[in-house]
Amino acid sequence: MSGVDSAVTTLATTGNPAPDAVLTLGLYAMIATGLIGLLMLLARYLGQRTSTEVKDQPYESAILPSGDSRLRQPVPFYLVAIFFIVFDLEAVFVVSWAVAYDLLGWAGFWQISFFIVVLFLGLVYLWKMGGLDWGSNAKRERVWARRRG
Repeated sequence: MSGVDSAVTTLATTGNPAPDAVLTLGLYAMIATGLIGLLMLLARYLGQRTSTEVKDQPYESAILPSGDSRLRQPVPFYLVAIFFIVFDLEAVFVVSWAVAYDLLGWAGFWQISFFIVVLFLGLVYLWKMGGLDWGSNAKRERVWARRRG
């Protein structure tokens, strides 16, 4: 029996990896980390350190850059991205509940119903607070609506 076979057998029977397998993995990780560190140090000390105006410009497919390369994104862009992530995670939970529907029974049904109601109330709150409005007109209309009553 080879070393790999004995390590797999030990893992399968006891649930713990063989000590020599752990030692081998640790040794491999240390060698890989050391090699990466050595190469980074060599590149730092042996590499060229010339910096020119041309080298500091952003590369735009051989086109001369015009204007600032860092465009400002409006804050609602990030808010919509965060809302998408939150409601996308909701979909993951609902789908995982749907897969295990038979096993969860009525308790699972009431739990997922409560979860969906809470998320729906969060969406309504978000809508009422103007979190889904986009642009400057939306903000102006909210201010005027509050003043009107």
